Amino acid sequence: MTEESPLTSPSAAAPGAGIPVEKLRQSVAGSFRATVSELVDLVAIPGIAWDAFDASQLDRSAEAVAALIRTTGVSDVQILRVNKDDGTPGGPAVVARKPAAPGFPTVVLYAHHDVQPPADLTLWQTEPFTAVEKDGRLFGRGAADDKAGIMAHIGSLRALTEVLGGDFGLGVTLFIEGEEEAGSPTFRSFLETHHELLAGDVIVVADSSNWQVGVPALTTSLRGLVDGTVEVRVLEHAVHSGMFGGPVLDAPTLLARLIATFHDDSGSVAIAGLTVGSPGELEYPEATFRRDAAVLDGVRLAGTGSITSRLWTQPALSIIGMDIPSVALSSNTLLPAARAKFSLRLAPGQDPQAAMAAIDAHVQANAPFGAKVTFTPGESGQAFATDTSAAAAQTAMWALGESWGVPAVESGMGGSIPFIADLNEVFPQAQILVTGVEDPDSRAHSANESLHLGDFEKAIVAEALLLAAMNRPGRAGS
Repeated sequence: MTEESPLTSPSAAAPGAGIPVEKLRQSVAGSFRATVSELVDLVAIPGIAWDAFDASQLDRSAEAVAALIRTTGVSDVQILRVNKDDGTPGGPAVVARKPAAPGFPTVVLYAHHDVQPPADLTLWQTEPFTAVEKDGRLFGRGAADDKAGIMAHIGSLRALTEVLGGDFGLGVTLFIEGEEEAGSPTFRSFLETHHELLAGDVIVVADSSNWQVGVPALTTSLRGLVDGTVEVRVLEHAVHSGMFGGPVLDAPTLLARLIATFHDDSGSVAIAGLTVGSPGELEYPEATFRRDAAVLDGVRLAGTGSITSRLWTQPALSIIGMDIPSVALSSNTLLPAARAKFSLRLAPGQDPQAAMAAIDAHVQANAPFGAKVTFTPGESGQAFATDTSAAAAQTAMWALGESWGVPAVESGMGGSIPFIADLNEVFPQAQILVTGVEDPDSRAHSANESLHLGDFEKAIVAEALLLAAMNRPGRAGS
């Protein structure tokens, strides 16, 4: 790996110069049905990194991925773990390396092989771990998130090897994580433990989405994230609502009043000290957004500005859980305390600790009726923004557009990928590219998750073109 490579610095060379585009496209097409079949086999393995599920299936998943990687000609393949803070082993990650020839850069290809639990089986139209192809899509848990990302890496490497030969100079490291859906508890320590093994000039994270079916995207921004809990307490203990109700408002009512202060009348977050970024250029028609988000007719959208700015460059606060009795267990009692958990998405440029402090200050300043408010901070993660002027990003945009036949867009994402902050901090010289195989109807994490097969093939071609374009020696400007 060079300190300054042609992939992380501006370059005058056209990204596609000398790239055998059609040969790579034909190579991917020739093996595509076999690639889909291998993806079907991966979907059949219910590798879930949550403690409540069978850990042997996660091991089985890692072994299957390692075997697939070996078919690309990469022989240095390991299954590695590091321990969690409590001493128990983390999820099995697959790491495979093809060293770079002298003077050539190294690209790290990231994806994850663990999946979300299937959740409510009655909501699925097919068996979640039996992949079913229907109307040009492949349905199944992990079909899109993120086993298709694994197969995009494998399919592109196979095409590159077939067209360029196995001795091409580009260094390639595959890093297939095994605990992403469980919050990547050992990710940072894994990077530090295996720093030399995972170092590269460019890191391609195949765990995002395209703009829509038929329109590719490079994800150039991700919101950060903080969460925590807020407790409102008004009584030392519960009392009878008939005997004491009236002079004292119960804790759930006061908690609701506090939560209501988080947003203004337009629905924008109303917490002082939070960053709002510049709006992007992409337009997201309201009708399309309402369809994609399954918004009910008559529900007014929240916030101001373009929908893309509300999704990508403005903060968004949600209440994701509450501790109060259920309706089934309710009684005529003034409840002494109630608690809510919030999730706050942060605009790029926002310091997570400053955001956490802003929420704490807000809830203390808005304690309703003098109630005792206790704020407990939770997890936090940095936002992410791509340097779109760097050669690697420009090359990725070219590869995506060349594969799809339409210009690629620079897309933000309202969600967060907290481990990208770890990649940035541990490998500050690397350019990070966030790509993906999903589309707005993939329904990752939900029932009936699916992958658009036409776009999946194009994603493999795009990555093969990207790798071929990176297969160049020398420093920038040489």
